[in-house]
Amino acid sequence: MVAVAAKALLRPSATSPEISPLLPLSSSSSASCLSFRSSRSRIPFLGVRLADSANPKIPALGIRRGLRIEAAARPTILVAEKLGEAGLALLREFANVDCSYNLSPEELCAKISLCDALIVRSGTKVTREVFEASNGRLKVVGRAGVGIDNVDLQAATESGCLVVNAPTANTVAAAEHGIALLAAMARNVAQADASMKAGKWQRNKYVGVSLVGKTLAVMGFGKVGSEVARRAKGLGMHVIAHDPYAPADRARAVGVELVSFDEAISTADILSLHMPLTPTTAKIFNDETFAKVKKGVRIINVARGGVIDEDALVRALDNGTVAQAALDVFTVEPPPKDSKLLMHENVIATPHLGASTVEAQEGVAVEIAEAVIGALKGELAATAVNAPMVPAEVLSELSPYVILAEKLGRLAVQLVAGGSGIKGVKVVYTSARDPDDLDTRVLRAMVTKGIIEPISSVFINIVNADYTAKQRGLRISEERIFLDSSPEIPLDSVQIHLSHVESKFASALSDAGDITVEGRVKDGIPHLTLVGSFSVDASLEGNVILCRNVDQPGNIGRVGRILGEQNVNISFMSVGRTAPRKQAIMAIGVDEEPDKETLKKIGEIPAIEEFVFLKL
Repeated sequence: MVAVAAKALLRPSATSPEISPLLPLSSSSSASCLSFRSSRSRIPFLGVRLADSANPKIPALGIRRGLRIEAAARPTILVAEKLGEAGLALLREFANVDCSYNLSPEELCAKISLCDALIVRSGTKVTREVFEASNGRLKVVGRAGVGIDNVDLQAATESGCLVVNAPTANTVAAAEHGIALLAAMARNVAQADASMKAGKWQRNKYVGVSLVGKTLAVMGFGKVGSEVARRAKGLGMHVIAHDPYAPADRARAVGVELVSFDEAISTADILSLHMPLTPTTAKIFNDETFAKVKKGVRIINVARGGVIDEDALVRALDNGTVAQAALDVFTVEPPPKDSKLLMHENVIATPHLGASTVEAQEGVAVEIAEAVIGALKGELAATAVNAPMVPAEVLSELSPYVILAEKLGRLAVQLVAGGSGIKGVKVVYTSARDPDDLDTRVLRAMVTKGIIEPISSVFINIVNADYTAKQRGLRISEERIFLDSSPEIPLDSVQIHLSHVESKFASALSDAGDITVEGRVKDGIPHLTLVGSFSVDASLEGNVILCRNVDQPGNIGRVGRILGEQNVNISFMSVGRTAPRKQAIMAIGVDEEPDKETLKKIGEIPAIEEFVFLKL
């Protein structure tokens, strides 16, 4: 998803303020802002789009038709779900606050045209219809919590509405709940309590296990996962972690060793899940995964229900592969009353209580109130999850390069292997333009988006890219190489280097030992032009299979036949080689994702030395 709004036409009318060029963000600070200058004052803007006063259908850096910005004007904030009093107090100091809970979709649409901001939790759906009903007045949507599944981000961006969330306030609460489930599971607290209340005294039945000396694998070493690790270390546990992004030095500072996914699940006595729900992690704990775990492993999940295949977990519990499970989240919430998983005697469950402490609820309320107020003031929101407006002329010129930057980042991160984490990223731009005439903020943000989003629930845009990278220990540097050619074309190429990492496709390593990929835009279409030291020419669309093989006749036909037999359609094929009959890289575009057996057959072709399947 391109995190800039294609409909942001910044065209001034006769009554609009005088527009000056956008000021560049400082590369050393994430607290800068985009701005324009009127004849009276300098007003920062982010995602709050102001429309042309002469034509309400043309968004511009003016004031929405029918609205006036006055010193004494107070915005109206609709709070649609219960919010802590501390947060409400902050809101009331700044705005008129309307607390209307349990609104139907029709009631919300009827109210929203009178509101400048809307605050919701997870129960209110903020759909495209809500944004359309606002008639352009709604400037900010605040989600009191982390997940934004209930907000239509695309519709928000198209409407020029900034969406912010509160991702940090419930971190400790979620970690504490994970530890509570850990202890309760190990000592059969829930089952023993139910037995006592049924009038029984079964000391011998509920013998538990000690936590001291046990190996805990933290699957996802973000904010919550790292806090769980700290607390588990205090319990005398040996803690390892798997996270493709976490820097090894940050893990070592907590006394945690980063390992591969397979090593984590095969050596852990207890698995604690803290990974986001993404296409990569959906049902990642399935029959195949459970076949690799240590016999009698115990599982805790306070992350997202969808990361576990619940039917597979029931089977693993029934056959003893998994001894116990402690679950706070489920694929469907609330789960069915007759759920086999919920009713299993070796499962303890809570109704999504990870963030449910008095302190966390108040913290979330304050965090979202501050974010909404700041956004209404036009300040930079570090927790923004959709894109700010970008001038139409900049977007139009850079749009194919924006797509190229994201796809190169997405491709590069899929080439990383091992548990060492990404330590540094260098983005190299080749251009004939003077640095002052080439604003790379959007491109850098999209590289960050491509690297982080495939294995994270974080939404990246120009507002939060640098902040998010810094929070995750991702050091991104930029280099510009001057090319003596026409400056009419903004960029000749974009190259990404991932340093100090292992690669699952050795050919992607450059002579310097970095994972290196390069791309160009050809006829408006992003192309992959370099992998490691091999030149290729592959359209960055759909899925790609990269193969390193001995350059000899018949390879293309053999691969094509295997894919054809499985009804996998080939969209393109490109070969780059070092010299005839030496080594070559074959890039094959496919419309469908081949199954594991098909990929295995490709790998068994004698001339193919290594291969990797990449989703773009």
